[in-house]
Amino acid sequence: MLDQIDLLILLGTMLVIVFAGVHVAIALGVTSILGLVLMSGDLATARTFVANTGYEALRDYVLAVIPLFMLMGEFLARCGAARDMFALVNRACRCLPGRLGIATVLANGIFAFVSGVSIAAAATFSRIAYPEMKRAGYEPRFAVGCIAGSAVLGMLIPPSVLMIVWGVLTETSIGGLFLAGVMPGLLLIAYYIVYILGTAWRRPDIVGEVRVVSTVGAQQVTPLRREPLPTAAVTDDTPSGLSGTLAVLCLVVAVLVGIWAGAFTPTEGAAVGAVASLLLAVARGLRGKEIAEVVISVARTSGPLLLLLFAAQLYSRTLAMTGVTNMVQSALVGTGLGPLAILALMVLVWFILGCLIDSISIILLTAPVFYPIAMALGFDPLAFAIVAILAIETGLLTPPFGILVFTVRASLASERIPTGTIFRGAIPYWIALLGVIVSIVAFPEVATWLPKLAFGAG
Repeated sequence: MLDQIDLLILLGTMLVIVFAGVHVAIALGVTSILGLVLMSGDLATARTFVANTGYEALRDYVLAVIPLFMLMGEFLARCGAARDMFALVNRACRCLPGRLGIATVLANGIFAFVSGVSIAAAATFSRIAYPEMKRAGYEPRFAVGCIAGSAVLGMLIPPSVLMIVWGVLTETSIGGLFLAGVMPGLLLIAYYIVYILGTAWRRPDIVGEVRVVSTVGAQQVTPLRREPLPTAAVTDDTPSGLSGTLAVLCLVVAVLVGIWAGAFTPTEGAAVGAVASLLLAVARGLRGKEIAEVVISVARTSGPLLLLLFAAQLYSRTLAMTGVTNMVQSALVGTGLGPLAILALMVLVWFILGCLIDSISIILLTAPVFYPIAMALGFDPLAFAIVAILAIETGLLTPPFGILVFTVRASLASERIPTGTIFRGAIPYWIALLGVIVSIVAFPEVATWLPKLAFGAG
């Protein structure tokens, strides 16, 4: 155990390195080695500890779940499954005001069950949904805000990469986390749809509907000119489009239900999903060159992420050995604040970090410190995990980092939409995320009901 001065030096060094722009994996590694040297006084001991941790991380079976689920989502995105989903949901919502916005939210929710990554959803639906919204006369700020805001669902609805990272770091059941994210994800979709319907009703011009006022006798008639029917690009209701979408849904249900039912582990389920999605993509016309591009793309994305996880495991173990977690816990408890106030402080920290660094880095930095404190305060581990993921997700829409905002802007570069316009359009969706956080804090069953139903009260 280190004294308080050494612990403050350790935390201060880590924060300085991170905010200096150094890669988070390097920051975590340097901080861990410094802590081990301060505790043992021997560089050789620190080197041995790092080597053992690296060996265990490399042979950890569960880490393979990340690239496998990413492969599944990428194969289905490349073969046109997302476009089919948007087309079918769009037609199903044709009688609703603001139907293109609602279709974007619902299609993102479905796509989230296969992607696990919000950036992929933001890029995909920017190219699919925005042209249709523009043609229908949607206000640009409303359209891009809807796309960026609904892309957040990819990190909340299973199989979320954030959930996998959280489960690995905290040793929480990944299957349980997947189940815990379903109800909050559906609740968030409901909040989004209520906002879109309310906006379309109050301001029909925002969604391409124009009120035409005319006088018939002594009465005023105010019909609405609805947004035009979608183009052929997004109205594929042919048997092939329907069968493709149904095949994707069946694949997702089979993988997730298999994990929850215990038929296979999350890693085995991810492998089944990756192989099945590859076969489906080949059946839909994906060929050798495109398959190679998918594999290389996933490797480029997941490789650094796995390195981050190794550094985070090293960092977590170092914190436990050096006593940083106990120091932070004592400091928070010593303030005299109640559990909810301490939780509010944690959420505030996540909000602030979301303005500065990416979501996965936030989890890597804070989960090893905050999770033991939350457990000591008596919070349910699954409900706390979902609150954490939601709070961290707000950073995806928060300036100046807001990675989803910049993804939408980059995907629509030819439209020259100002970044500030997208940030302003995403504000209602940020508020909806906060609303789900409050709902779970007030009613933890929103997150825990399905896991308890599947795995029992324990």
